Amino acid sequence: MSMPIAVAAGPAPSALVGARRSSPRPQPADPTVAENWELVRAAQRGDTTAFATLYDRHVDGVFRYVLLRVGDRHLAEDVTSETFLRALRRITSISYQGRDVGAWFTTIARNLVFDHVKSSRFRLEVVTDDVAEPGTTSDAPPGPEQQVISRTTNDELLRRIGDLGDDQRECIILRFIQGYSVSETAAIMQRNEGAVKALQHRAVRRLAKLLPRGVW
Repeated sequence: MSMPIAVAAGPAPSALVGARRSSPRPQPADPTVAENWELVRAAQRGDTTAFATLYDRHVDGVFRYVLLRVGDRHLAEDVTSETFLRALRRITSISYQGRDVGAWFTTIARNLVFDHVKSSRFRLEVVTDDVAEPGTTSDAPPGPEQQVISRTTNDELLRRIGDLGDDQRECIILRFIQGYSVSETAAIMQRNEGAVKALQHRAVRRLAKLLPRGVW
């Protein structure tokens, strides 16, 4: 015989149903970012083709970032491979938080670079081989800092980036070579946006002093 179940006073069942309905998840405004997150959700459901597509779209950017940080092509290849292996293992743990999934891949790569530095005391270097021209994903008109970057030759710029301190160097790489927004750079570097803007400003002013006359 079934026993009666006591129900505490509270909202009507219909109200409870409505309360359980969470507000719609935020969706990316950029179509490419939205498509990338659709691929993430497909990969979370076990679609291996979806993750392969994410790999194809982001592997070059991750490799470029790592190469600029470690200065060794073979090491950069190893770190890039490990980045995507870790991403595959953790794919079910992420959700859209206002940035492209590429920033998540870069964060994993950054942590691996730091692990390598701590374990081997390897000095981070900036290299000029195999690096694409600096770019940005923003549609906004270039500001004075971006104009400084665009008026330099790629090789000379990258050499001078190597003379910056670690934080300034990484900020310039993320903002102007990888093309991440201020908010994405802040998330990757685990700083607030104001700190990133200040770091960026100091780094560009330092670059302007380091670059030879006539280059910019």
